[in-house]
Amino acid sequence: MILWFTIVQIAIACASGLFCLIAGLVGRRPSDYTVGSLLLVEVLLIVQVVIAIIAPLAGNPPTGDLLEYWVYLIAAVLLPVGGTAWALLDRTRWSTVVLGVVGLSLAIMLWRMQSIWTLQIG
Repeated sequence: MILWFTIVQIAIACASGLFCLIAGLVGRRPSDYTVGSLLLVEVLLIVQVVIAIIAPLAGNPPTGDLLEYWVYLIAAVLLPVGGTAWALLDRTRWSTVVLGVVGLSLAIMLWRMQSIWTLQIG
């Protein structure tokens, strides 16, 4: 179940990210639906990050390096949120490109979460 949930998130992030990247490179803004789909993935990412933070407290300690675990959690929260917020506030060609890159980075983060964090809580 978690794998399918993550695959759907990755598909949405990739599709929205590619659309925003292409739209930005040709000088257009992404549609509100595209931005909304990235924000939906962002909200679901934050839910997964909260689960990953709670997992060690529930008796499932990280299986890898603790520094990598916590740095990655912080990056997974700050980078997409900051990039998406800037893209939404600025709404220019370059913010659209940034939004596209954020979407693709979300896909990578989500796959990394699936491969590492769900093994700890599954």
